Amino acid sequence: NDGVYDFKPYLKLIKEKVSNYDLAYYNQETILGGTSIGLSSYPSFNSPWEVGDAMIDTGFNLVSLATNHTLDRGEKAVLLSREYWNDLENVYAFGSYSSYDEKKELESKVFEKNNIKYAILNYTYGTNGIPVPYGKSYLVNLWDEYSNYEGYKENVLNDIVNLRDKVDVLMVAMHWGVEYTHTPTNYERDMAKFLADHDVDIIIGAHPHVIQPVEWLDDTLVIYSLGNFISAQYQNQGTCTYYKCMVGLMSSLKITKTVTGDMVDIKIDNIENELLYTYYTGWRYFKVI
Repeated sequence: NDGVYDFKPYLKLIKEKVSNYDLAYYNQETILGGTSIGLSSYPSFNSPWEVGDAMIDTGFNLVSLATNHTLDRGEKAVLLSREYWNDLENVYAFGSYSSYDEKKELESKVFEKNNIKYAILNYTYGTNGIPVPYGKSYLVNLWDEYSNYEGYKENVLNDIVNLRDKVDVLMVAMHWGVEYTHTPTNYERDMAKFLADHDVDIIIGAHPHVIQPVEWLDDTLVIYSLGNFISAQYQNQGTCTYYKCMVGLMSSLKITKTVTGDMVDIKIDNIENELLYTYYTGWRYFKVI
């Protein structure tokens, strides 16, 4: 009632684990347009900036913003979202930008941790039928399943080529698949193979709201869907039967870089997949367990 939000208590049970990692990624499903334009729920979401505060406080530092809800509240919400993310230090948010210059700058930027250079790209299959404003494709990175399919592949390939030789590890976050289904679609598998064939090291999927398999495609690790992280979707029992939308996945791994003369070897191992559960009562008490 006082207009102040604090979601940190919801995440306190997993903070110690998340903050223990050098890099911690999550997908920000709803736009963080903040309170100035009014908060809103389904079907056109807008969340307070304090949601981001809680996630960053928990230890997350890589955030994907390209989802089917990115344009829910239009360009203004995207610009407010970028205002929030751009004010943070040591946190990289990607997939949605306020200008072409910002997109070019951030998507060509190489980061480094423990002498390992890395970069991450992010795309969504669509925006729930909301058209991207003409001449402003920087607002959300699209990899459309239906429209100009090969053209979108070419755009993504250009992004990969721009980064591949500059980094040790290249990651791609994909918003794809069919909601509430545990089996990857042909589209997901096709895109995953395309990315793997072009030497992407790690692919992380979101959108189905439920867990999908984790597997290797040659040397590429593919997490098809992490499921929900924190959610009240159990109320939607028509499509999210029982508890499957309340259970999410936290995947972890170790990246090792070995340099021998001019040769660089990157090894990804120690992969662990742990279940998360959102416990809640009513709309005021949540705990991620």
